[in-house]
Amino acid sequence: MGSDNSVSLGVLFPGQGSQFVGMGADLFEARPDLLGNAANDVLGFDLRKMCLEGPEKELTRTEHAQPALFALSFALWDEFRRSLEGTPSGMAGHSLGEYTALTAANAVEFASSLGVVALRGRAMAAAADAEPSGMAALIGADEELAQSVCAVRREMGGRLSVANINSPGQIVVAGGAADIEWLVAEGRDHGIRRVIPLKVAGAFHSSFMASASESVADGLGKVEIREPEVPVWANATASPHEESAIVSVLARQVVEPVRFMEILQNMSEAGISTYVHIGPGDVTAGLVRKTLPGAEAMVVSSIEDISGVVDALGTMVQR
Repeated sequence: MGSDNSVSLGVLFPGQGSQFVGMGADLFEARPDLLGNAANDVLGFDLRKMCLEGPEKELTRTEHAQPALFALSFALWDEFRRSLEGTPSGMAGHSLGEYTALTAANAVEFASSLGVVALRGRAMAAAADAEPSGMAALIGADEELAQSVCAVRREMGGRLSVANINSPGQIVVAGGAADIEWLVAEGRDHGIRRVIPLKVAGAFHSSFMASASESVADGLGKVEIREPEVPVWANATASPHEESAIVSVLARQVVEPVRFMEILQNMSEAGISTYVHIGPGDVTAGLVRKTLPGAEAMVVSSIEDISGVVDALGTMVQR
């Protein structure tokens, strides 16, 4: 959508945490080619049953949630793409969603990506099981304050680090179970208004995931990767991927912070002013509204949403 008579569009994909039992019923009907037996063979479980029936405890497991969200978000993108005039100006995804963005940008084939995402989910689950760890959201803290609190804890021998810089005032940290307990008890004394421990399996996007980073690099090394057809902003660098570094940057992504606020700011500086969240939930649209108050943020979380968003984009072109 880069021409003069079009909207400069950014497409965003959600990460783990957006899953819910019942998601994707319309997509399983519409896209058995992507979400049917071939996907089940790659995953080793029944994707449709997992998404539609759960139970929630099983769907929420890292090794199930990640490939399920990836597959549904990509299938929804493929439906949206058919109705879209022109090409997006850029794409990004939150953590796992970065794989969806690269696949949507034709850097990797869907089946290959599904296999790598499944491997990533299993590897991250195994790393989380290896030692007690977790994550917490810091309410009323900016990145500078979050970094300083983490540094205080590390001086005490802890392993607390910043994991997600999602939007102004929405910072997530990761660490060992004892680090999170310390933060809950002491956070207010260090200027943090509130600390909310998150219901996650482990300390994602931190050094606790080192073994998963190696597995991801190995898995990606076995698939064909091409230059993305549209710019895809990377979580680890907050800048567009370069073909030669995709494997190393995705391996870093598992152990380094998700710089989503910076990604959105950089996409905005590149001239993108309209964003569409594609996939379950609406998380990335909310982050756009917090980070880029003047930007337009729309949501496609089902096939039914597509026509309304496409019509809205068409109306914006005609203004």
